[in-house]
Order: sequence, then structure tokens, then C-alpha cells
Amino acid sequence: MTELLQSVVTIVLFLLILGTLVLIHELGHFVTARWAKVRVLEFGIGFPPRARILGRGQRPAYDQGRPPRADPALPPGVEPGSEEAQTFLAVARARDEEAGATLYTLNWLPIGGFVKLEGEDGGDDGDPHSFANARLWVKVGILLAGVTMNLLLSLAIFTAIAFTGEPAIGVVVDTVVPGSPAEASGIVAGDTIVTVDGTRYSIFDVPDISPLVDIRALAGQAATLGVLHADGTVEDVSATLRVPASANEGALGISSRRVIDSGTVTYAPAEAVSVGVSRTVNAFSLILGGLAELGESIVTDPTSAPPASGPVGIAVDLGNILWNYGPLYVLYMAGLLSANLALVNILPFPPLDGGRILVILLKAIPRFGSRISLRAEQLTYAVGFVALFTFLIWITVFDVARQVGGGQ
Repeated sequence: MTELLQSVVTIVLFLLILGTLVLIHELGHFVTARWAKVRVLEFGIGFPPRARILGRGQRPAYDQGRPPRADPALPPGVEPGSEEAQTFLAVARARDEEAGATLYTLNWLPIGGFVKLEGEDGGDDGDPHSFANARLWVKVGILLAGVTMNLLLSLAIFTAIAFTGEPAIGVVVDTVVPGSPAEASGIVAGDTIVTVDGTRYSIFDVPDISPLVDIRALAGQAATLGVLHADGTVEDVSATLRVPASANEGALGISSRRVIDSGTVTYAPAEAVSVGVSRTVNAFSLILGGLAELGESIVTDPTSAPPASGPVGIAVDLGNILWNYGPLYVLYMAGLLSANLALVNILPFPPLDGGRILVILLKAIPRFGSRISLRAEQLTYAVGFVALFTFLIWITVFDVARQVGGGQ
């Protein structure tokens, strides 16, 4: 029963995080389109099929003075003046009255949301407020807004974590090398180094900064180490670090392969923002490197497990992080995923935002752009969608195989 409950919570957690990240992304498109006076037909929470209509917004100010459009032609076989004709025209006039006002919907598939813009399929109906007739910079700006929102969300998450406090790490000393600076300073096996020259280190910086690496960087200098003894007392000890004679020799003279929580690292507001910016940039760069490895793996050995996870793998990872480490680490993971979503969407691959931007820029090239027909553009998006969906199925197969095979 416990495993079933954990599985249900894991699925709900994954859908909640994924849905929020995608919804924030779409909110960027929505707000920018409204600001640029591009007509937003629908803002949907979740993906179709539609569950219910939440409401309809007011017609934008630029559309308030528009005179009613002419009545459409009656369907074949409908007699003018008949009750059926009056009903048809009443519906058409009501729709025309609502035209320009955004429809807000709730949909059954809980995986984010979507924004539907007038003329986003490339068709030109002559509407000056359609996406198709917007200026080039407006189109690009609307498409970039989703990526920007995801990066801002990553920045906000990382900054908030840094400001409220992060788990600090301590390096556990397993053995002390005889005659080393560590022995001379009184450090013994079982002690934990918690500070280096008064600086604590966050668990979230471990992949980039290791206290032992910093100690090696101070080779030949004196350093003050905060040492937590086995009896719970903390002592500052001074050690004159040696210059390693080889790559296998350390500056302090200890061996350690373990880190533990040892308090909290907090940052002032300005420092927290700086940490947030740094981690957002690092996350973006890390994911970019991961995509390069993934592409190389697909080209060189497409039958082997890729160095990446799909939706199933991410959901399992989120569950493991929640149960083993807690909500703070899940929030940090959400920041990484938001940066991931930003990078993936900016790739020049239809039908992602980056691919759509590429097509728009190609169509803007004089003489060349006019050769790209609407049908060719729509076919490009369709082929890209099929390729993207196929890739998700491919990577999900390996996700499932990892779980069935015990993570192998």
C-alpha cells in the first residue's frame, strides 16, 4: 500500500511540476501577445479534449469599436427568413460579438496548457491583429516570451532557495596520512571539515565546487579549517597546506569520499540573486552539454540507452528525490527542469518555438521567403511533430527498460 501511495504521489508531483512549467511558458506567449495587440483566441489549461469553458474575457480595447461583420451566407437548403435561418444568424452574430475576447478553457490532459492565436497557422485573413500580419519582431518576441518565462522561473527558484537557506555540507575525514598537515593540525579520522577559511559550502554547489578542491588550490598557504569533532564540538584549526608532489597527493593529507549535512548556508538578497543567475546559467550550459552527448549517442549507437531521461525517467527521479531528500531538492529539480524546457524550446526544430522562429526568419528573406508556401510550412510542422513524438516514444522505451532492469 505504501509503494502504491508513493507511486500515486510521484505521478501527481510530476504532472504538477510539468504542468506548472508548461503553463508558465504559455503564459509568456499569452501576456506578450496581448501586449502586442495580437488577438488571443483561447488560453487553455491542460490539453484537449476540452472539459469545460471557464469563461470568456472582455474584448480588447482595440477591438471595441469594430462594427459588426456582415452576416454569413446561409447554408445550402436553408430558406431566408425561416426559423432555421434566424437561429443560424443569431449564433453567427453572437460569435462575432465575442470575437476578439479570449476563451479560457479547462482540458482533460493535465500536462500544461496552450495559447491559440489568431492566424498562428500562417493563414492571412486580413485581420490586422492576427499573428500572421504582425511585424517580424513582434512574432519573434511572442515566441521567445515562453523561453524567457522559463528562464525567469529558474532564476526565481534558485534565488529563493539561496535566500531562504541551503543545506551546507561537511567533508568526513576517513583517514589521516601520517606526517601530513592534517595530522600536524590535530585532525583525526571521524572529524568533519565544515568550513574553509570561514566559508560554508552548499550541497547544490558540490558538482562545481568541492571544499577539497579549494584546499588544493590553497597549496603552500595557511588555511583555517572549521572541524566538527565526533563529540559534537566545533574547533577552528590552522593548517599550513603542502604543495602536492603528485596528482594523487593532497594538500591536506586526508582521504574522504563522503559528504554530510552540516548546517545551513544563507545569502544576503544581492548575493542570492547573484547565486540564482549563476545557477540558471550553469543549468542552461549543463543541459546544452547533455543535448550534445545525446545527439552523439543517437548518431553513433542508437540502440544503446541514451544519456538522458524522458518523461518516465524524470517522474521516477522526482519521486526518488522527494522520498529520499525532501521538498527543497524537488524545488531545485524544478528549477533545472525549467531551464531544460527553455533550452529545448529554443532549438531550431519545428514545431518548437525555435523552429517556428527559424521558419519566420526564412520567410522574411527577400525573394527567398515568398517561395515558402503555407502548405510547405504546415507540412514542416507536421513532420517535426511526428519526429518529436517518435523520439519521446524511443526514449521512454529506455526509461521503462531501466526501471524493469533495476536501473541498468
